[in-house]
Amino acid sequence: MGARLTPKEMLARLVAFPTVSRDSNLELIDFVRSYLASHGVESRLVPSPDGTKANLYALVGPEVPGGVVLSGHTDVVPVDGQDWSTDPFTLTERDGKLFGRGAVDMKGFDALALALVPEMLAAGLKRPIQIALSYDEEVGCLGAPLMVAEMARSLPPAEAVLVGEPTEMQVVTQHKGSVGIDTVVHGFEVHSSLAPRGVSAVMSAARLIAWHAEQTAANAAAADPACLFDPNYTTLHVGMVSGGTARNITAKECRFVSDFRVLPEESVDDWIARYRAQADAVEAGMQAVCPGAGIEITRKHHVPGCQREQGGMAEALARALIGDNAEHVVSYGTEAGQFQQGGYSACIVGPGSIAQAHQPDEYITIEQFEAGESFMRRLIDRLAA
Repeated sequence: MGARLTPKEMLARLVAFPTVSRDSNLELIDFVRSYLASHGVESRLVPSPDGTKANLYALVGPEVPGGVVLSGHTDVVPVDGQDWSTDPFTLTERDGKLFGRGAVDMKGFDALALALVPEMLAAGLKRPIQIALSYDEEVGCLGAPLMVAEMARSLPPAEAVLVGEPTEMQVVTQHKGSVGIDTVVHGFEVHSSLAPRGVSAVMSAARLIAWHAEQTAANAAAADPACLFDPNYTTLHVGMVSGGTARNITAKECRFVSDFRVLPEESVDDWIARYRAQADAVEAGMQAVCPGAGIEITRKHHVPGCQREQGGMAEALARALIGDNAEHVVSYGTEAGQFQQGGYSACIVGPGSIAQAHQPDEYITIEQFEAGESFMRRLIDRLAA
C-alpha cells in the first residue's frame, strides 16, 4: 500500500509542480499516476494532440453505474510580473491561509480528492468516485472535451459531476459560456495624404472594435434585473490590438483578440454569426476601394455555458451534502458545460474564493480547505451507504 499524505501534504506536492498552461503538466500527471497506482488504483491518460500534456482519469471503487465524478484542472496561470511575498511554487502557511500558485484555483480541490483516496478505498464504496484531472482549463478548457468523451466511452455512467472550482462551498448551477476570437484585418497601404485611395486596416478594425462596445452597451440596457449573473448580460470584450506601420501610412494590417461571455440561455454560435455579419459589412466597404482587402475571423477556444438542469442529479447531490438551498451563478467558465454536453449532470462546488485566484500571493483559507475536506468525507459516506 502506498504512502498516505494529508490533504495539506498533497497540496504542497501539487503546488510544487509549476504547471503554468504554457508549459507541460506531465510531471504532475506522472506523480498522480504513481500515487494512485501505489494504492492499487489504475488511471488512464488522454494526451494532448502534441503529446506535451495529458488529462488523467481514474475510478475508485466498484465498476458500476451511479458514481460521482470529481473534476479539477491541473494547470495554473503564470506568476510573471506579479509581486509575491513567498515562493509561488512552495506551499506556505501563514495567518490561517495556505499560499501558493494554484492553492485555490484549483489544486486545493485536486489535493482533497487525491489525499482521500485511501479513505475511499477503506470505506467499501457501493458506487464509485471517478477522479478527472484536465489540462489547459485556464486557456479555454482545451483538454477536458477529449477526457469527457473518453470517460463516457470507457467508464460506467456517473450520476453526477462535481466541478471543484472555488465557490466557497456554495452550489453553483449556472455559468456563462465563452468564446475566444482572433481577428486579422488586411488593408491597403498608401501615403496618408492619399488616404481615400487606400484601406486602413486599423480604422476598419476600429469599426469592429466599436461594435463590441456597442453590443455590450445594448445588452446592458436590455438586461433582465432578475438575472443573477454579474454582470447580468452578455459581454463582448477586446483584450489586445496591434497594427500599422507609421503615422503617415494607411495601415496594411491590424490584429485584435476578443472574447464573448455569453449568458447560458443565449447561443455562442448566434453571437459569432452576428459578428461575422458585421465584419462582412465592413469588408464590403474595404473591397470597394481595394478588392484584395479583407477580414479573417478565427474562433479559438469555446467553453459552453453551464445551464441549470431540471431535476439535475448533480445539484441535488451537492445540496444534500452541503445544505445550501440558495441559487448561485458565476461568470467564469469551467468544464461543467462540456460534461453536460457529454451527457452528464454537472454543477460547480469547491473550497475557496475565486477572488484569490490568479492573484499574487494566491491562497486558500485553512477554514475553506477543511470545509472541502468535510464535504469529501460526506460524499464518501454517502457512496458507501
